[in-house]
Amino acid sequence: MKQTFYILSIVLLLSSCKVSKNVIEKIDFKTEYKFSSEIENKVFTDTVPWKYQISASEYATKGDYKNALIHWDFAMRTSEKEYSKSQIDSINQTYSKVNATDYIIEQANKNQVIIINEAHHNSFHRVFTKSLLKKLYENGYTNLGFEALGNGDYLDSTLNNRKYPILKTGYYIKDPQFGNLVRDALEIGYNLFAYEDIAEGNGKQREIEQAKNIQQVINSKPNEKFLIHCGFDHALEGTHQSWEKAMAGRLTEYTGINPLTINQVVYSEKSNGKFNHPLLKALDIKEPTIIIDKKNNPFKYEREEAWTDIAVFHPNTDYIDNRPNWLFENGNKNVFIALGDIQLEFPVMVLAYKKGEDINVAVPIDIIEVVNKTENCNLGLKKGVYEIVVTNGKESFKFEQKVK
Repeated sequence: MKQTFYILSIVLLLSSCKVSKNVIEKIDFKTEYKFSSEIENKVFTDTVPWKYQISASEYATKGDYKNALIHWDFAMRTSEKEYSKSQIDSINQTYSKVNATDYIIEQANKNQVIIINEAHHNSFHRVFTKSLLKKLYENGYTNLGFEALGNGDYLDSTLNNRKYPILKTGYYIKDPQFGNLVRDALEIGYNLFAYEDIAEGNGKQREIEQAKNIQQVINSKPNEKFLIHCGFDHALEGTHQSWEKAMAGRLTEYTGINPLTINQVVYSEKSNGKFNHPLLKALDIKEPTIIIDKKNNPFKYEREEAWTDIAVFHPNTDYIDNRPNWLFENGNKNVFIALGDIQLEFPVMVLAYKKGEDINVAVPIDIIEVVNKTENCNLGLKKGVYEIVVTNGKESFKFEQKVK
């Protein structure tokens, strides 16, 4: 009887393994995401002065954070700067560090409009804004404006009903981390709206039209709260050196509302820590941080006669399995994707789609390029069911992946 039980147990175990094995299906699939070789070839042959800004955004779009930082630093010709020991000691004696999320949520209760910026090559800025969404929503912020949303003829008019972003939702939103920011906002219950200027005017006119578009939405919901996610200088108040006023300053002019403006661009990591802003290096940041003086006033970002109310200091990224550590936080798991059974010529692109979303048009949850079969493939995924697509641009396969 005991021998029969052992045999039965082994048969059941083998049967269970056979059932749980992924079913790999060959599919017709084309992707807009570029392989690294394509990006590098374009940089090599391109002659425009801003070619590295383009390549930095393209690397960010395909989930390659490390190369996005490297190419942005090529574009900006970054140099190494240091504060003296006495300067560093003075800074640390003058300011105290507080958790950025806690401070922003506390200030949110005193404001109707929050404007936070991003660098278009930096996926972590999108991750940080996403980390604020739930608490801001609980504090009354129910409307979310994205500069990156297509507008006019490019408006994704079904986004709020469809509940997930597609490749045509916006150029920068093709970055999985931006896609996840949009997706989470929709799941939480935000009303998303586009406000980008669709005319072909100059910089000053663009700021005016952006502010007027936001003003129109605010006027339609005068008692509601708004979060605005924009790029770079659009979050500046005061006098802008090129535009007279940026979008944030124009918004105050048109609505009378003084927004809480947040800059997370200036004090973020470079491709190498030695190139970081000397103030970021002096503070030895371990988490997204805001610094306050002895009177509890936050450190502002100031440039000539322009400013943002708050500057966020972001820590250097650590890498796990050659991927940013923050991919595996806030509910995301580090999921190993086995590629051994897939017969494809490498390199391959591995894209994870939420089950139920259209893989032909949806923005994936995560992407990684895998150069060869000996290289690990790890994705940052929440609990759920995903369709994993593996493609080399010529042939493509998909299989289902459950994350428990």
